[in-house]
Amino acid sequence: MTPFELTAVLMTLVAAVGWLNARTLRMPHGVAMLLLGIVVALGLFALRATPDGGPFADGVIGTVARIDFVTTVVGIMLPFLLFAGAMQIDLGEMRRRWASIGALATLGVAGSVAIVGVGTWAIAAALHIALPLPWALVFGALISPTDPVAVLATVKHGKLSKTLQVVLQGEALFNDGVGIVAFTALLAFASGVGDADPLRAIGAVVVEALGGLLFGVAAAAVAIRAMESIADFAVEVSLTIALAMAVYAVAQWLHLSGAIAVVGAGVMFGSERAKRAMHGETEVYVKSFWTLVDEILNALLFLLLGVEMLIVPFYPGQIGLIVAVIVLVVAARFAVVLPWGAYFRLRHAEQGATAILGWGGLHGALSLALALTLSAGPERSLILAMTYAVVAFSITVQGLTFPPLTLFLQRRAR
Repeated sequence: MTPFELTAVLMTLVAAVGWLNARTLRMPHGVAMLLLGIVVALGLFALRATPDGGPFADGVIGTVARIDFVTTVVGIMLPFLLFAGAMQIDLGEMRRRWASIGALATLGVAGSVAIVGVGTWAIAAALHIALPLPWALVFGALISPTDPVAVLATVKHGKLSKTLQVVLQGEALFNDGVGIVAFTALLAFASGVGDADPLRAIGAVVVEALGGLLFGVAAAAVAIRAMESIADFAVEVSLTIALAMAVYAVAQWLHLSGAIAVVGAGVMFGSERAKRAMHGETEVYVKSFWTLVDEILNALLFLLLGVEMLIVPFYPGQIGLIVAVIVLVVAARFAVVLPWGAYFRLRHAEQGATAILGWGGLHGALSLALALTLSAGPERSLILAMTYAVVAFSITVQGLTFPPLTLFLQRRAR
């Protein structure tokens, strides 16, 4: 199957299941696509065990195995999804909540990495499963950041106050880049090729994150200034596309965080100046274009995430560890948001703030993409299996129950 034929099949599935879901189940599209992918994977596993269906199933599995999930997610989809997501943020509200967002995106990630890393190592040791502490911390780094695609898609279906909505969205957008930088540093250390000086490693994380943010904001300011001088919606839409792609690529080339740079650029389009720069109908076209990009790529990404189950190695002896790690990741999330949940509850009378911030911190495709970048070794298959299990649980169980949870808390507050 050629890349074009494979893309055609995937897009047809996205359209068909999207239509069916909108007509009947009405689940969040991301959850529906992930479940479809998992069902397809399980069906192929069953078909593989039959004499007649084996060759066909092997062919499909081989085609899926050739998909470069890492390049597809991190190298192609991520800048577009982050830019589209960042444009949805209310810049004024985000400025008012910058302390909460910044703390959760940095200290929250660091705390979760430590809890998940050390906890996973201890549980593995208790179950007599070999997993060195440095590699357990690598797992903690790739799974701790909340996924912006999953969070933004889920928040749309929840009944949230503007405060909690912008905190969840902003944290997911910014901790993504922080998580990538932390994962890179810990991976280098675990592999024995990194700098053993923790202060220098932390300094590198700060430089990459802040440098990426400043670069993205500056590039967006230039693009907005250029848009102020013309009134041509086609050119202005193309400017936003070029901005999202160029900022990500150049930031990576400069050894800055491309993810945070794109978020910084996208957030600038939530400012009043950006809205004034998009003359007349341009704002409608820009928002409509990026909404479509967000929805279509989101659905395709979750479908790919589901079928990636075909290449994830699961072994019976790991089931106890996987279940324990799912609980641990959720517990770590609640541990790091507890202070902020209490703050919002006491200061702003937000009902169920801790529950919303904790249960709304979903994990997604980026975590799996990072796990897939690990080199072949005894730790890779275990980390990959744990990552996929946490992501699948997060998107399906947390994603499906988050809207009812917010509705329940809203009714209880009345």
